[in-house]
Amino acid sequence: MGIVKTAVQQKVLILFFHPRFENSRANRALTEAILSETDFSFRDMYELYPDFNIDVKAEQQQLLQHDIIVWMHPFYWYSCPPLMKQWIDLVLAFHWAYGPGGEFLKGKKIFNVITSGGGFDAYQRGGRNRFTYREYLVPFDQTATLCHMQYLPPFIVPGAPRLEPSELENYAKQLVNTLKMLSAGNFSNELLQQNDYLNSILTTS
Repeated sequence: MGIVKTAVQQKVLILFFHPRFENSRANRALTEAILSETDFSFRDMYELYPDFNIDVKAEQQQLLQHDIIVWMHPFYWYSCPPLMKQWIDLVLAFHWAYGPGGEFLKGKKIFNVITSGGGFDAYQRGGRNRFTYREYLVPFDQTATLCHMQYLPPFIVPGAPRLEPSELENYAKQLVNTLKMLSAGNFSNELLQQNDYLNSILTTS
């Protein structure tokens, strides 16, 4: 069985990292769709921390209050924007997120939502970028594993600069529906493990 239903609604926290948000049609479409919902918590991290002076305690408290964490960001040089790396370095602290006594995030789910300039054809063996999205995201997968979290398949918006408004709207609706289904516990662990991307799970389901 791929689709299940749980009685307890899981709280979703979206951490949005984009240093040039004003120039991104794709992320504007995604954030507008997310902000139209009342069930999710959304934090624009570059708006909160333009000086990179992250309030570690406040960020850790946010993580404790939610069950599903989303790293939402453009795919910069096969990785993430610098503020997100700063957030990972400081917030996921030794003795708190990992190491002796570091089990405060144990059992929480986390995944990446990515807008990418290249398409899936570029991110495969033999493609222009030589490796898949999942292979490039291994450091985030391992970070989650080290912090006793469950890393879920990423949600990818490929070829974002070339997408038509209707296509962006469709991806935005897919993302919101995916977040709702994850929050409701509608995806079994078996189904999540069998798919490389959340996009394909929603399509096949």
